[in-house]
Amino acid sequence: MGEQHAIFVSGAAGFVGSRLARIFVDRGFPVFGFDNLSRGSPENLNGLLTHERFIFEKVDLSDAGELRSRFMNCHRRIPISEVWHMAANSDIPAGIADASVDLRDTFLSTFNLLDAMKEAGVPFLAFASSSAVYGDLGEAPIREDIGPLLPISNYGAMKLASEALISAAVENWLSRALIFRFPNVIGVPATHGVILDFVRKLTASPTKLNVLGSGRQRKAYLHVNDLIDAIVYLRANASERFGCYNVGPEDKGVTVSFIAETTVEAVAPGAGIEYGLEDRGWTGDVPRFSYDIAKLRALGWRPQLGSADAVRKAVVEIVQQEGHL
Repeated sequence: MGEQHAIFVSGAAGFVGSRLARIFVDRGFPVFGFDNLSRGSPENLNGLLTHERFIFEKVDLSDAGELRSRFMNCHRRIPISEVWHMAANSDIPAGIADASVDLRDTFLSTFNLLDAMKEAGVPFLAFASSSAVYGDLGEAPIREDIGPLLPISNYGAMKLASEALISAAVENWLSRALIFRFPNVIGVPATHGVILDFVRKLTASPTKLNVLGSGRQRKAYLHVNDLIDAIVYLRANASERFGCYNVGPEDKGVTVSFIAETTVEAVAPGAGIEYGLEDRGWTGDVPRFSYDIAKLRALGWRPQLGSADAVRKAVVEIVQQEGHL
């Protein structure tokens, strides 16, 4: 038998990272997981923390010295062959209010991780990017080759800057990279997002739900089960040295008012819904977008759920998570 290799997951205690780490452990890989626990939680790693193939460390990826030292210690223990970079600031309004949040947690985490990978000679990076890199393109179906890319949030800007760094690394020293541009991803363990916000608002005030914006915002939503399935599928089936993929549903999405009504029905039937006047929920919010996933579909992958069914499933899951059922 050849030498065993490990997979590294950043943001391993978060929404996507914890699910990904679990899948790789279940498939027999040793997995190193780093997370600063700003959004993620050890509870998301229940059953993994005691698993012999999973090693978790609380690490701030924006601290270059700490990250390099801890990463190299792991690499010396079991050589790392893949890095799955899922860590970032996930609170877009927080990044609008304070640009240093995304500089630190979305961009420097990528910069520092690439530096550590280069020192260790790790050949492959998978990166969680975002639809936010495209900016506001209205109703136009968004393809991977569309441009120019003009993000309207600091989060989107720092994700795009991270993609550029990865592109340069592939030209310079990195053997291979895959970039996944996520839409709105929903499900559990929910750490943020519109459904969690609505559930918590209705818990605090069961007679009324205040919604940011007009409710007519329309976006594509993908259930996390489909997302994980897609990116693991791409790991096995994408062949480019440097590949960017939209990962999303096949429809044009659902409105915020549909999400509000679905959540009210599950949490507080009869509660009134009050909408704002603005066309978007906050500065930096893209009110409408739909993905073209033809590139991903051409490799043979399709989602199990459309946006509406993904929302219905996620509402039930998040209501359970928050202790209502």
